[in-house]
Amino acid sequence: MNKKLWEQYADWKENYRFVDLTHELSPETPHWAGFPAMDVLRLFDYPVGFRTHEFRLVSQYGTHVDAPVHFIPGGRELQDIAVEEMILPLCVIDVSAKVADNWDYVTTVEDIQEWEKTYGEIPAGSFVAVRTDWSKREDMNNYDDEGNRHYPGWSMEALKYLVETRNIAAIGHEPADTDSATNAREKGFLCEIYVLEQNRYQVELMNNLSEVPPVGSLIFCGFPKAKNAAGFTARCIAICPKD
Repeated sequence: MNKKLWEQYADWKENYRFVDLTHELSPETPHWAGFPAMDVLRLFDYPVGFRTHEFRLVSQYGTHVDAPVHFIPGGRELQDIAVEEMILPLCVIDVSAKVADNWDYVTTVEDIQEWEKTYGEIPAGSFVAVRTDWSKREDMNNYDDEGNRHYPGWSMEALKYLVETRNIAAIGHEPADTDSATNAREKGFLCEIYVLEQNRYQVELMNNLSEVPPVGSLIFCGFPKAKNAAGFTARCIAICPKD
């Protein structure tokens, strides 16, 4: 009888650490400013023998996955994302120092190529996340005096490099959008449209990327197999080397 996976799991527990990449789900959870906060109603409680809740929230709430159909008519829906795509090698590109100096910073091809000089070529079929440390902020919308939001994002050139040159499977980031808030306001959601148009999925509002090394980890992206859904609140974890 083959118990190899069980043996690997024992090895993981001893030699690797598990990092939760997900925000806690509650009415206070960070979410896109255009969506209402979730509402929780307790339907039953212990006097009747059990406790249950009714959760009312938009599909793209808190840490969540976007399927291609989120922006692309006829694109894949959540039930179309294969389970093999939910466990991927994880690459984390750290631009947090640049974001600290510029809230509107966008990750560039040069950032990716500098990462590759140190850690090697990004493997095909991987999940590439950008660490900005934006999830550590109390105010993630970061409004200016005129009511405009400011937070970092991706550049189109960086995404095209990852998709067309490195053939990655998915991307992730800590802010609520793929595009920086300034670019989205001025040009629309061009970067998000591009990623989803390429039949990739993405995870937004990720957490704790500062606890994950640049290379060597696996990401497990869990979300419901919701029929005809464009996205859903997700639970993502990373398995990382201890050293």
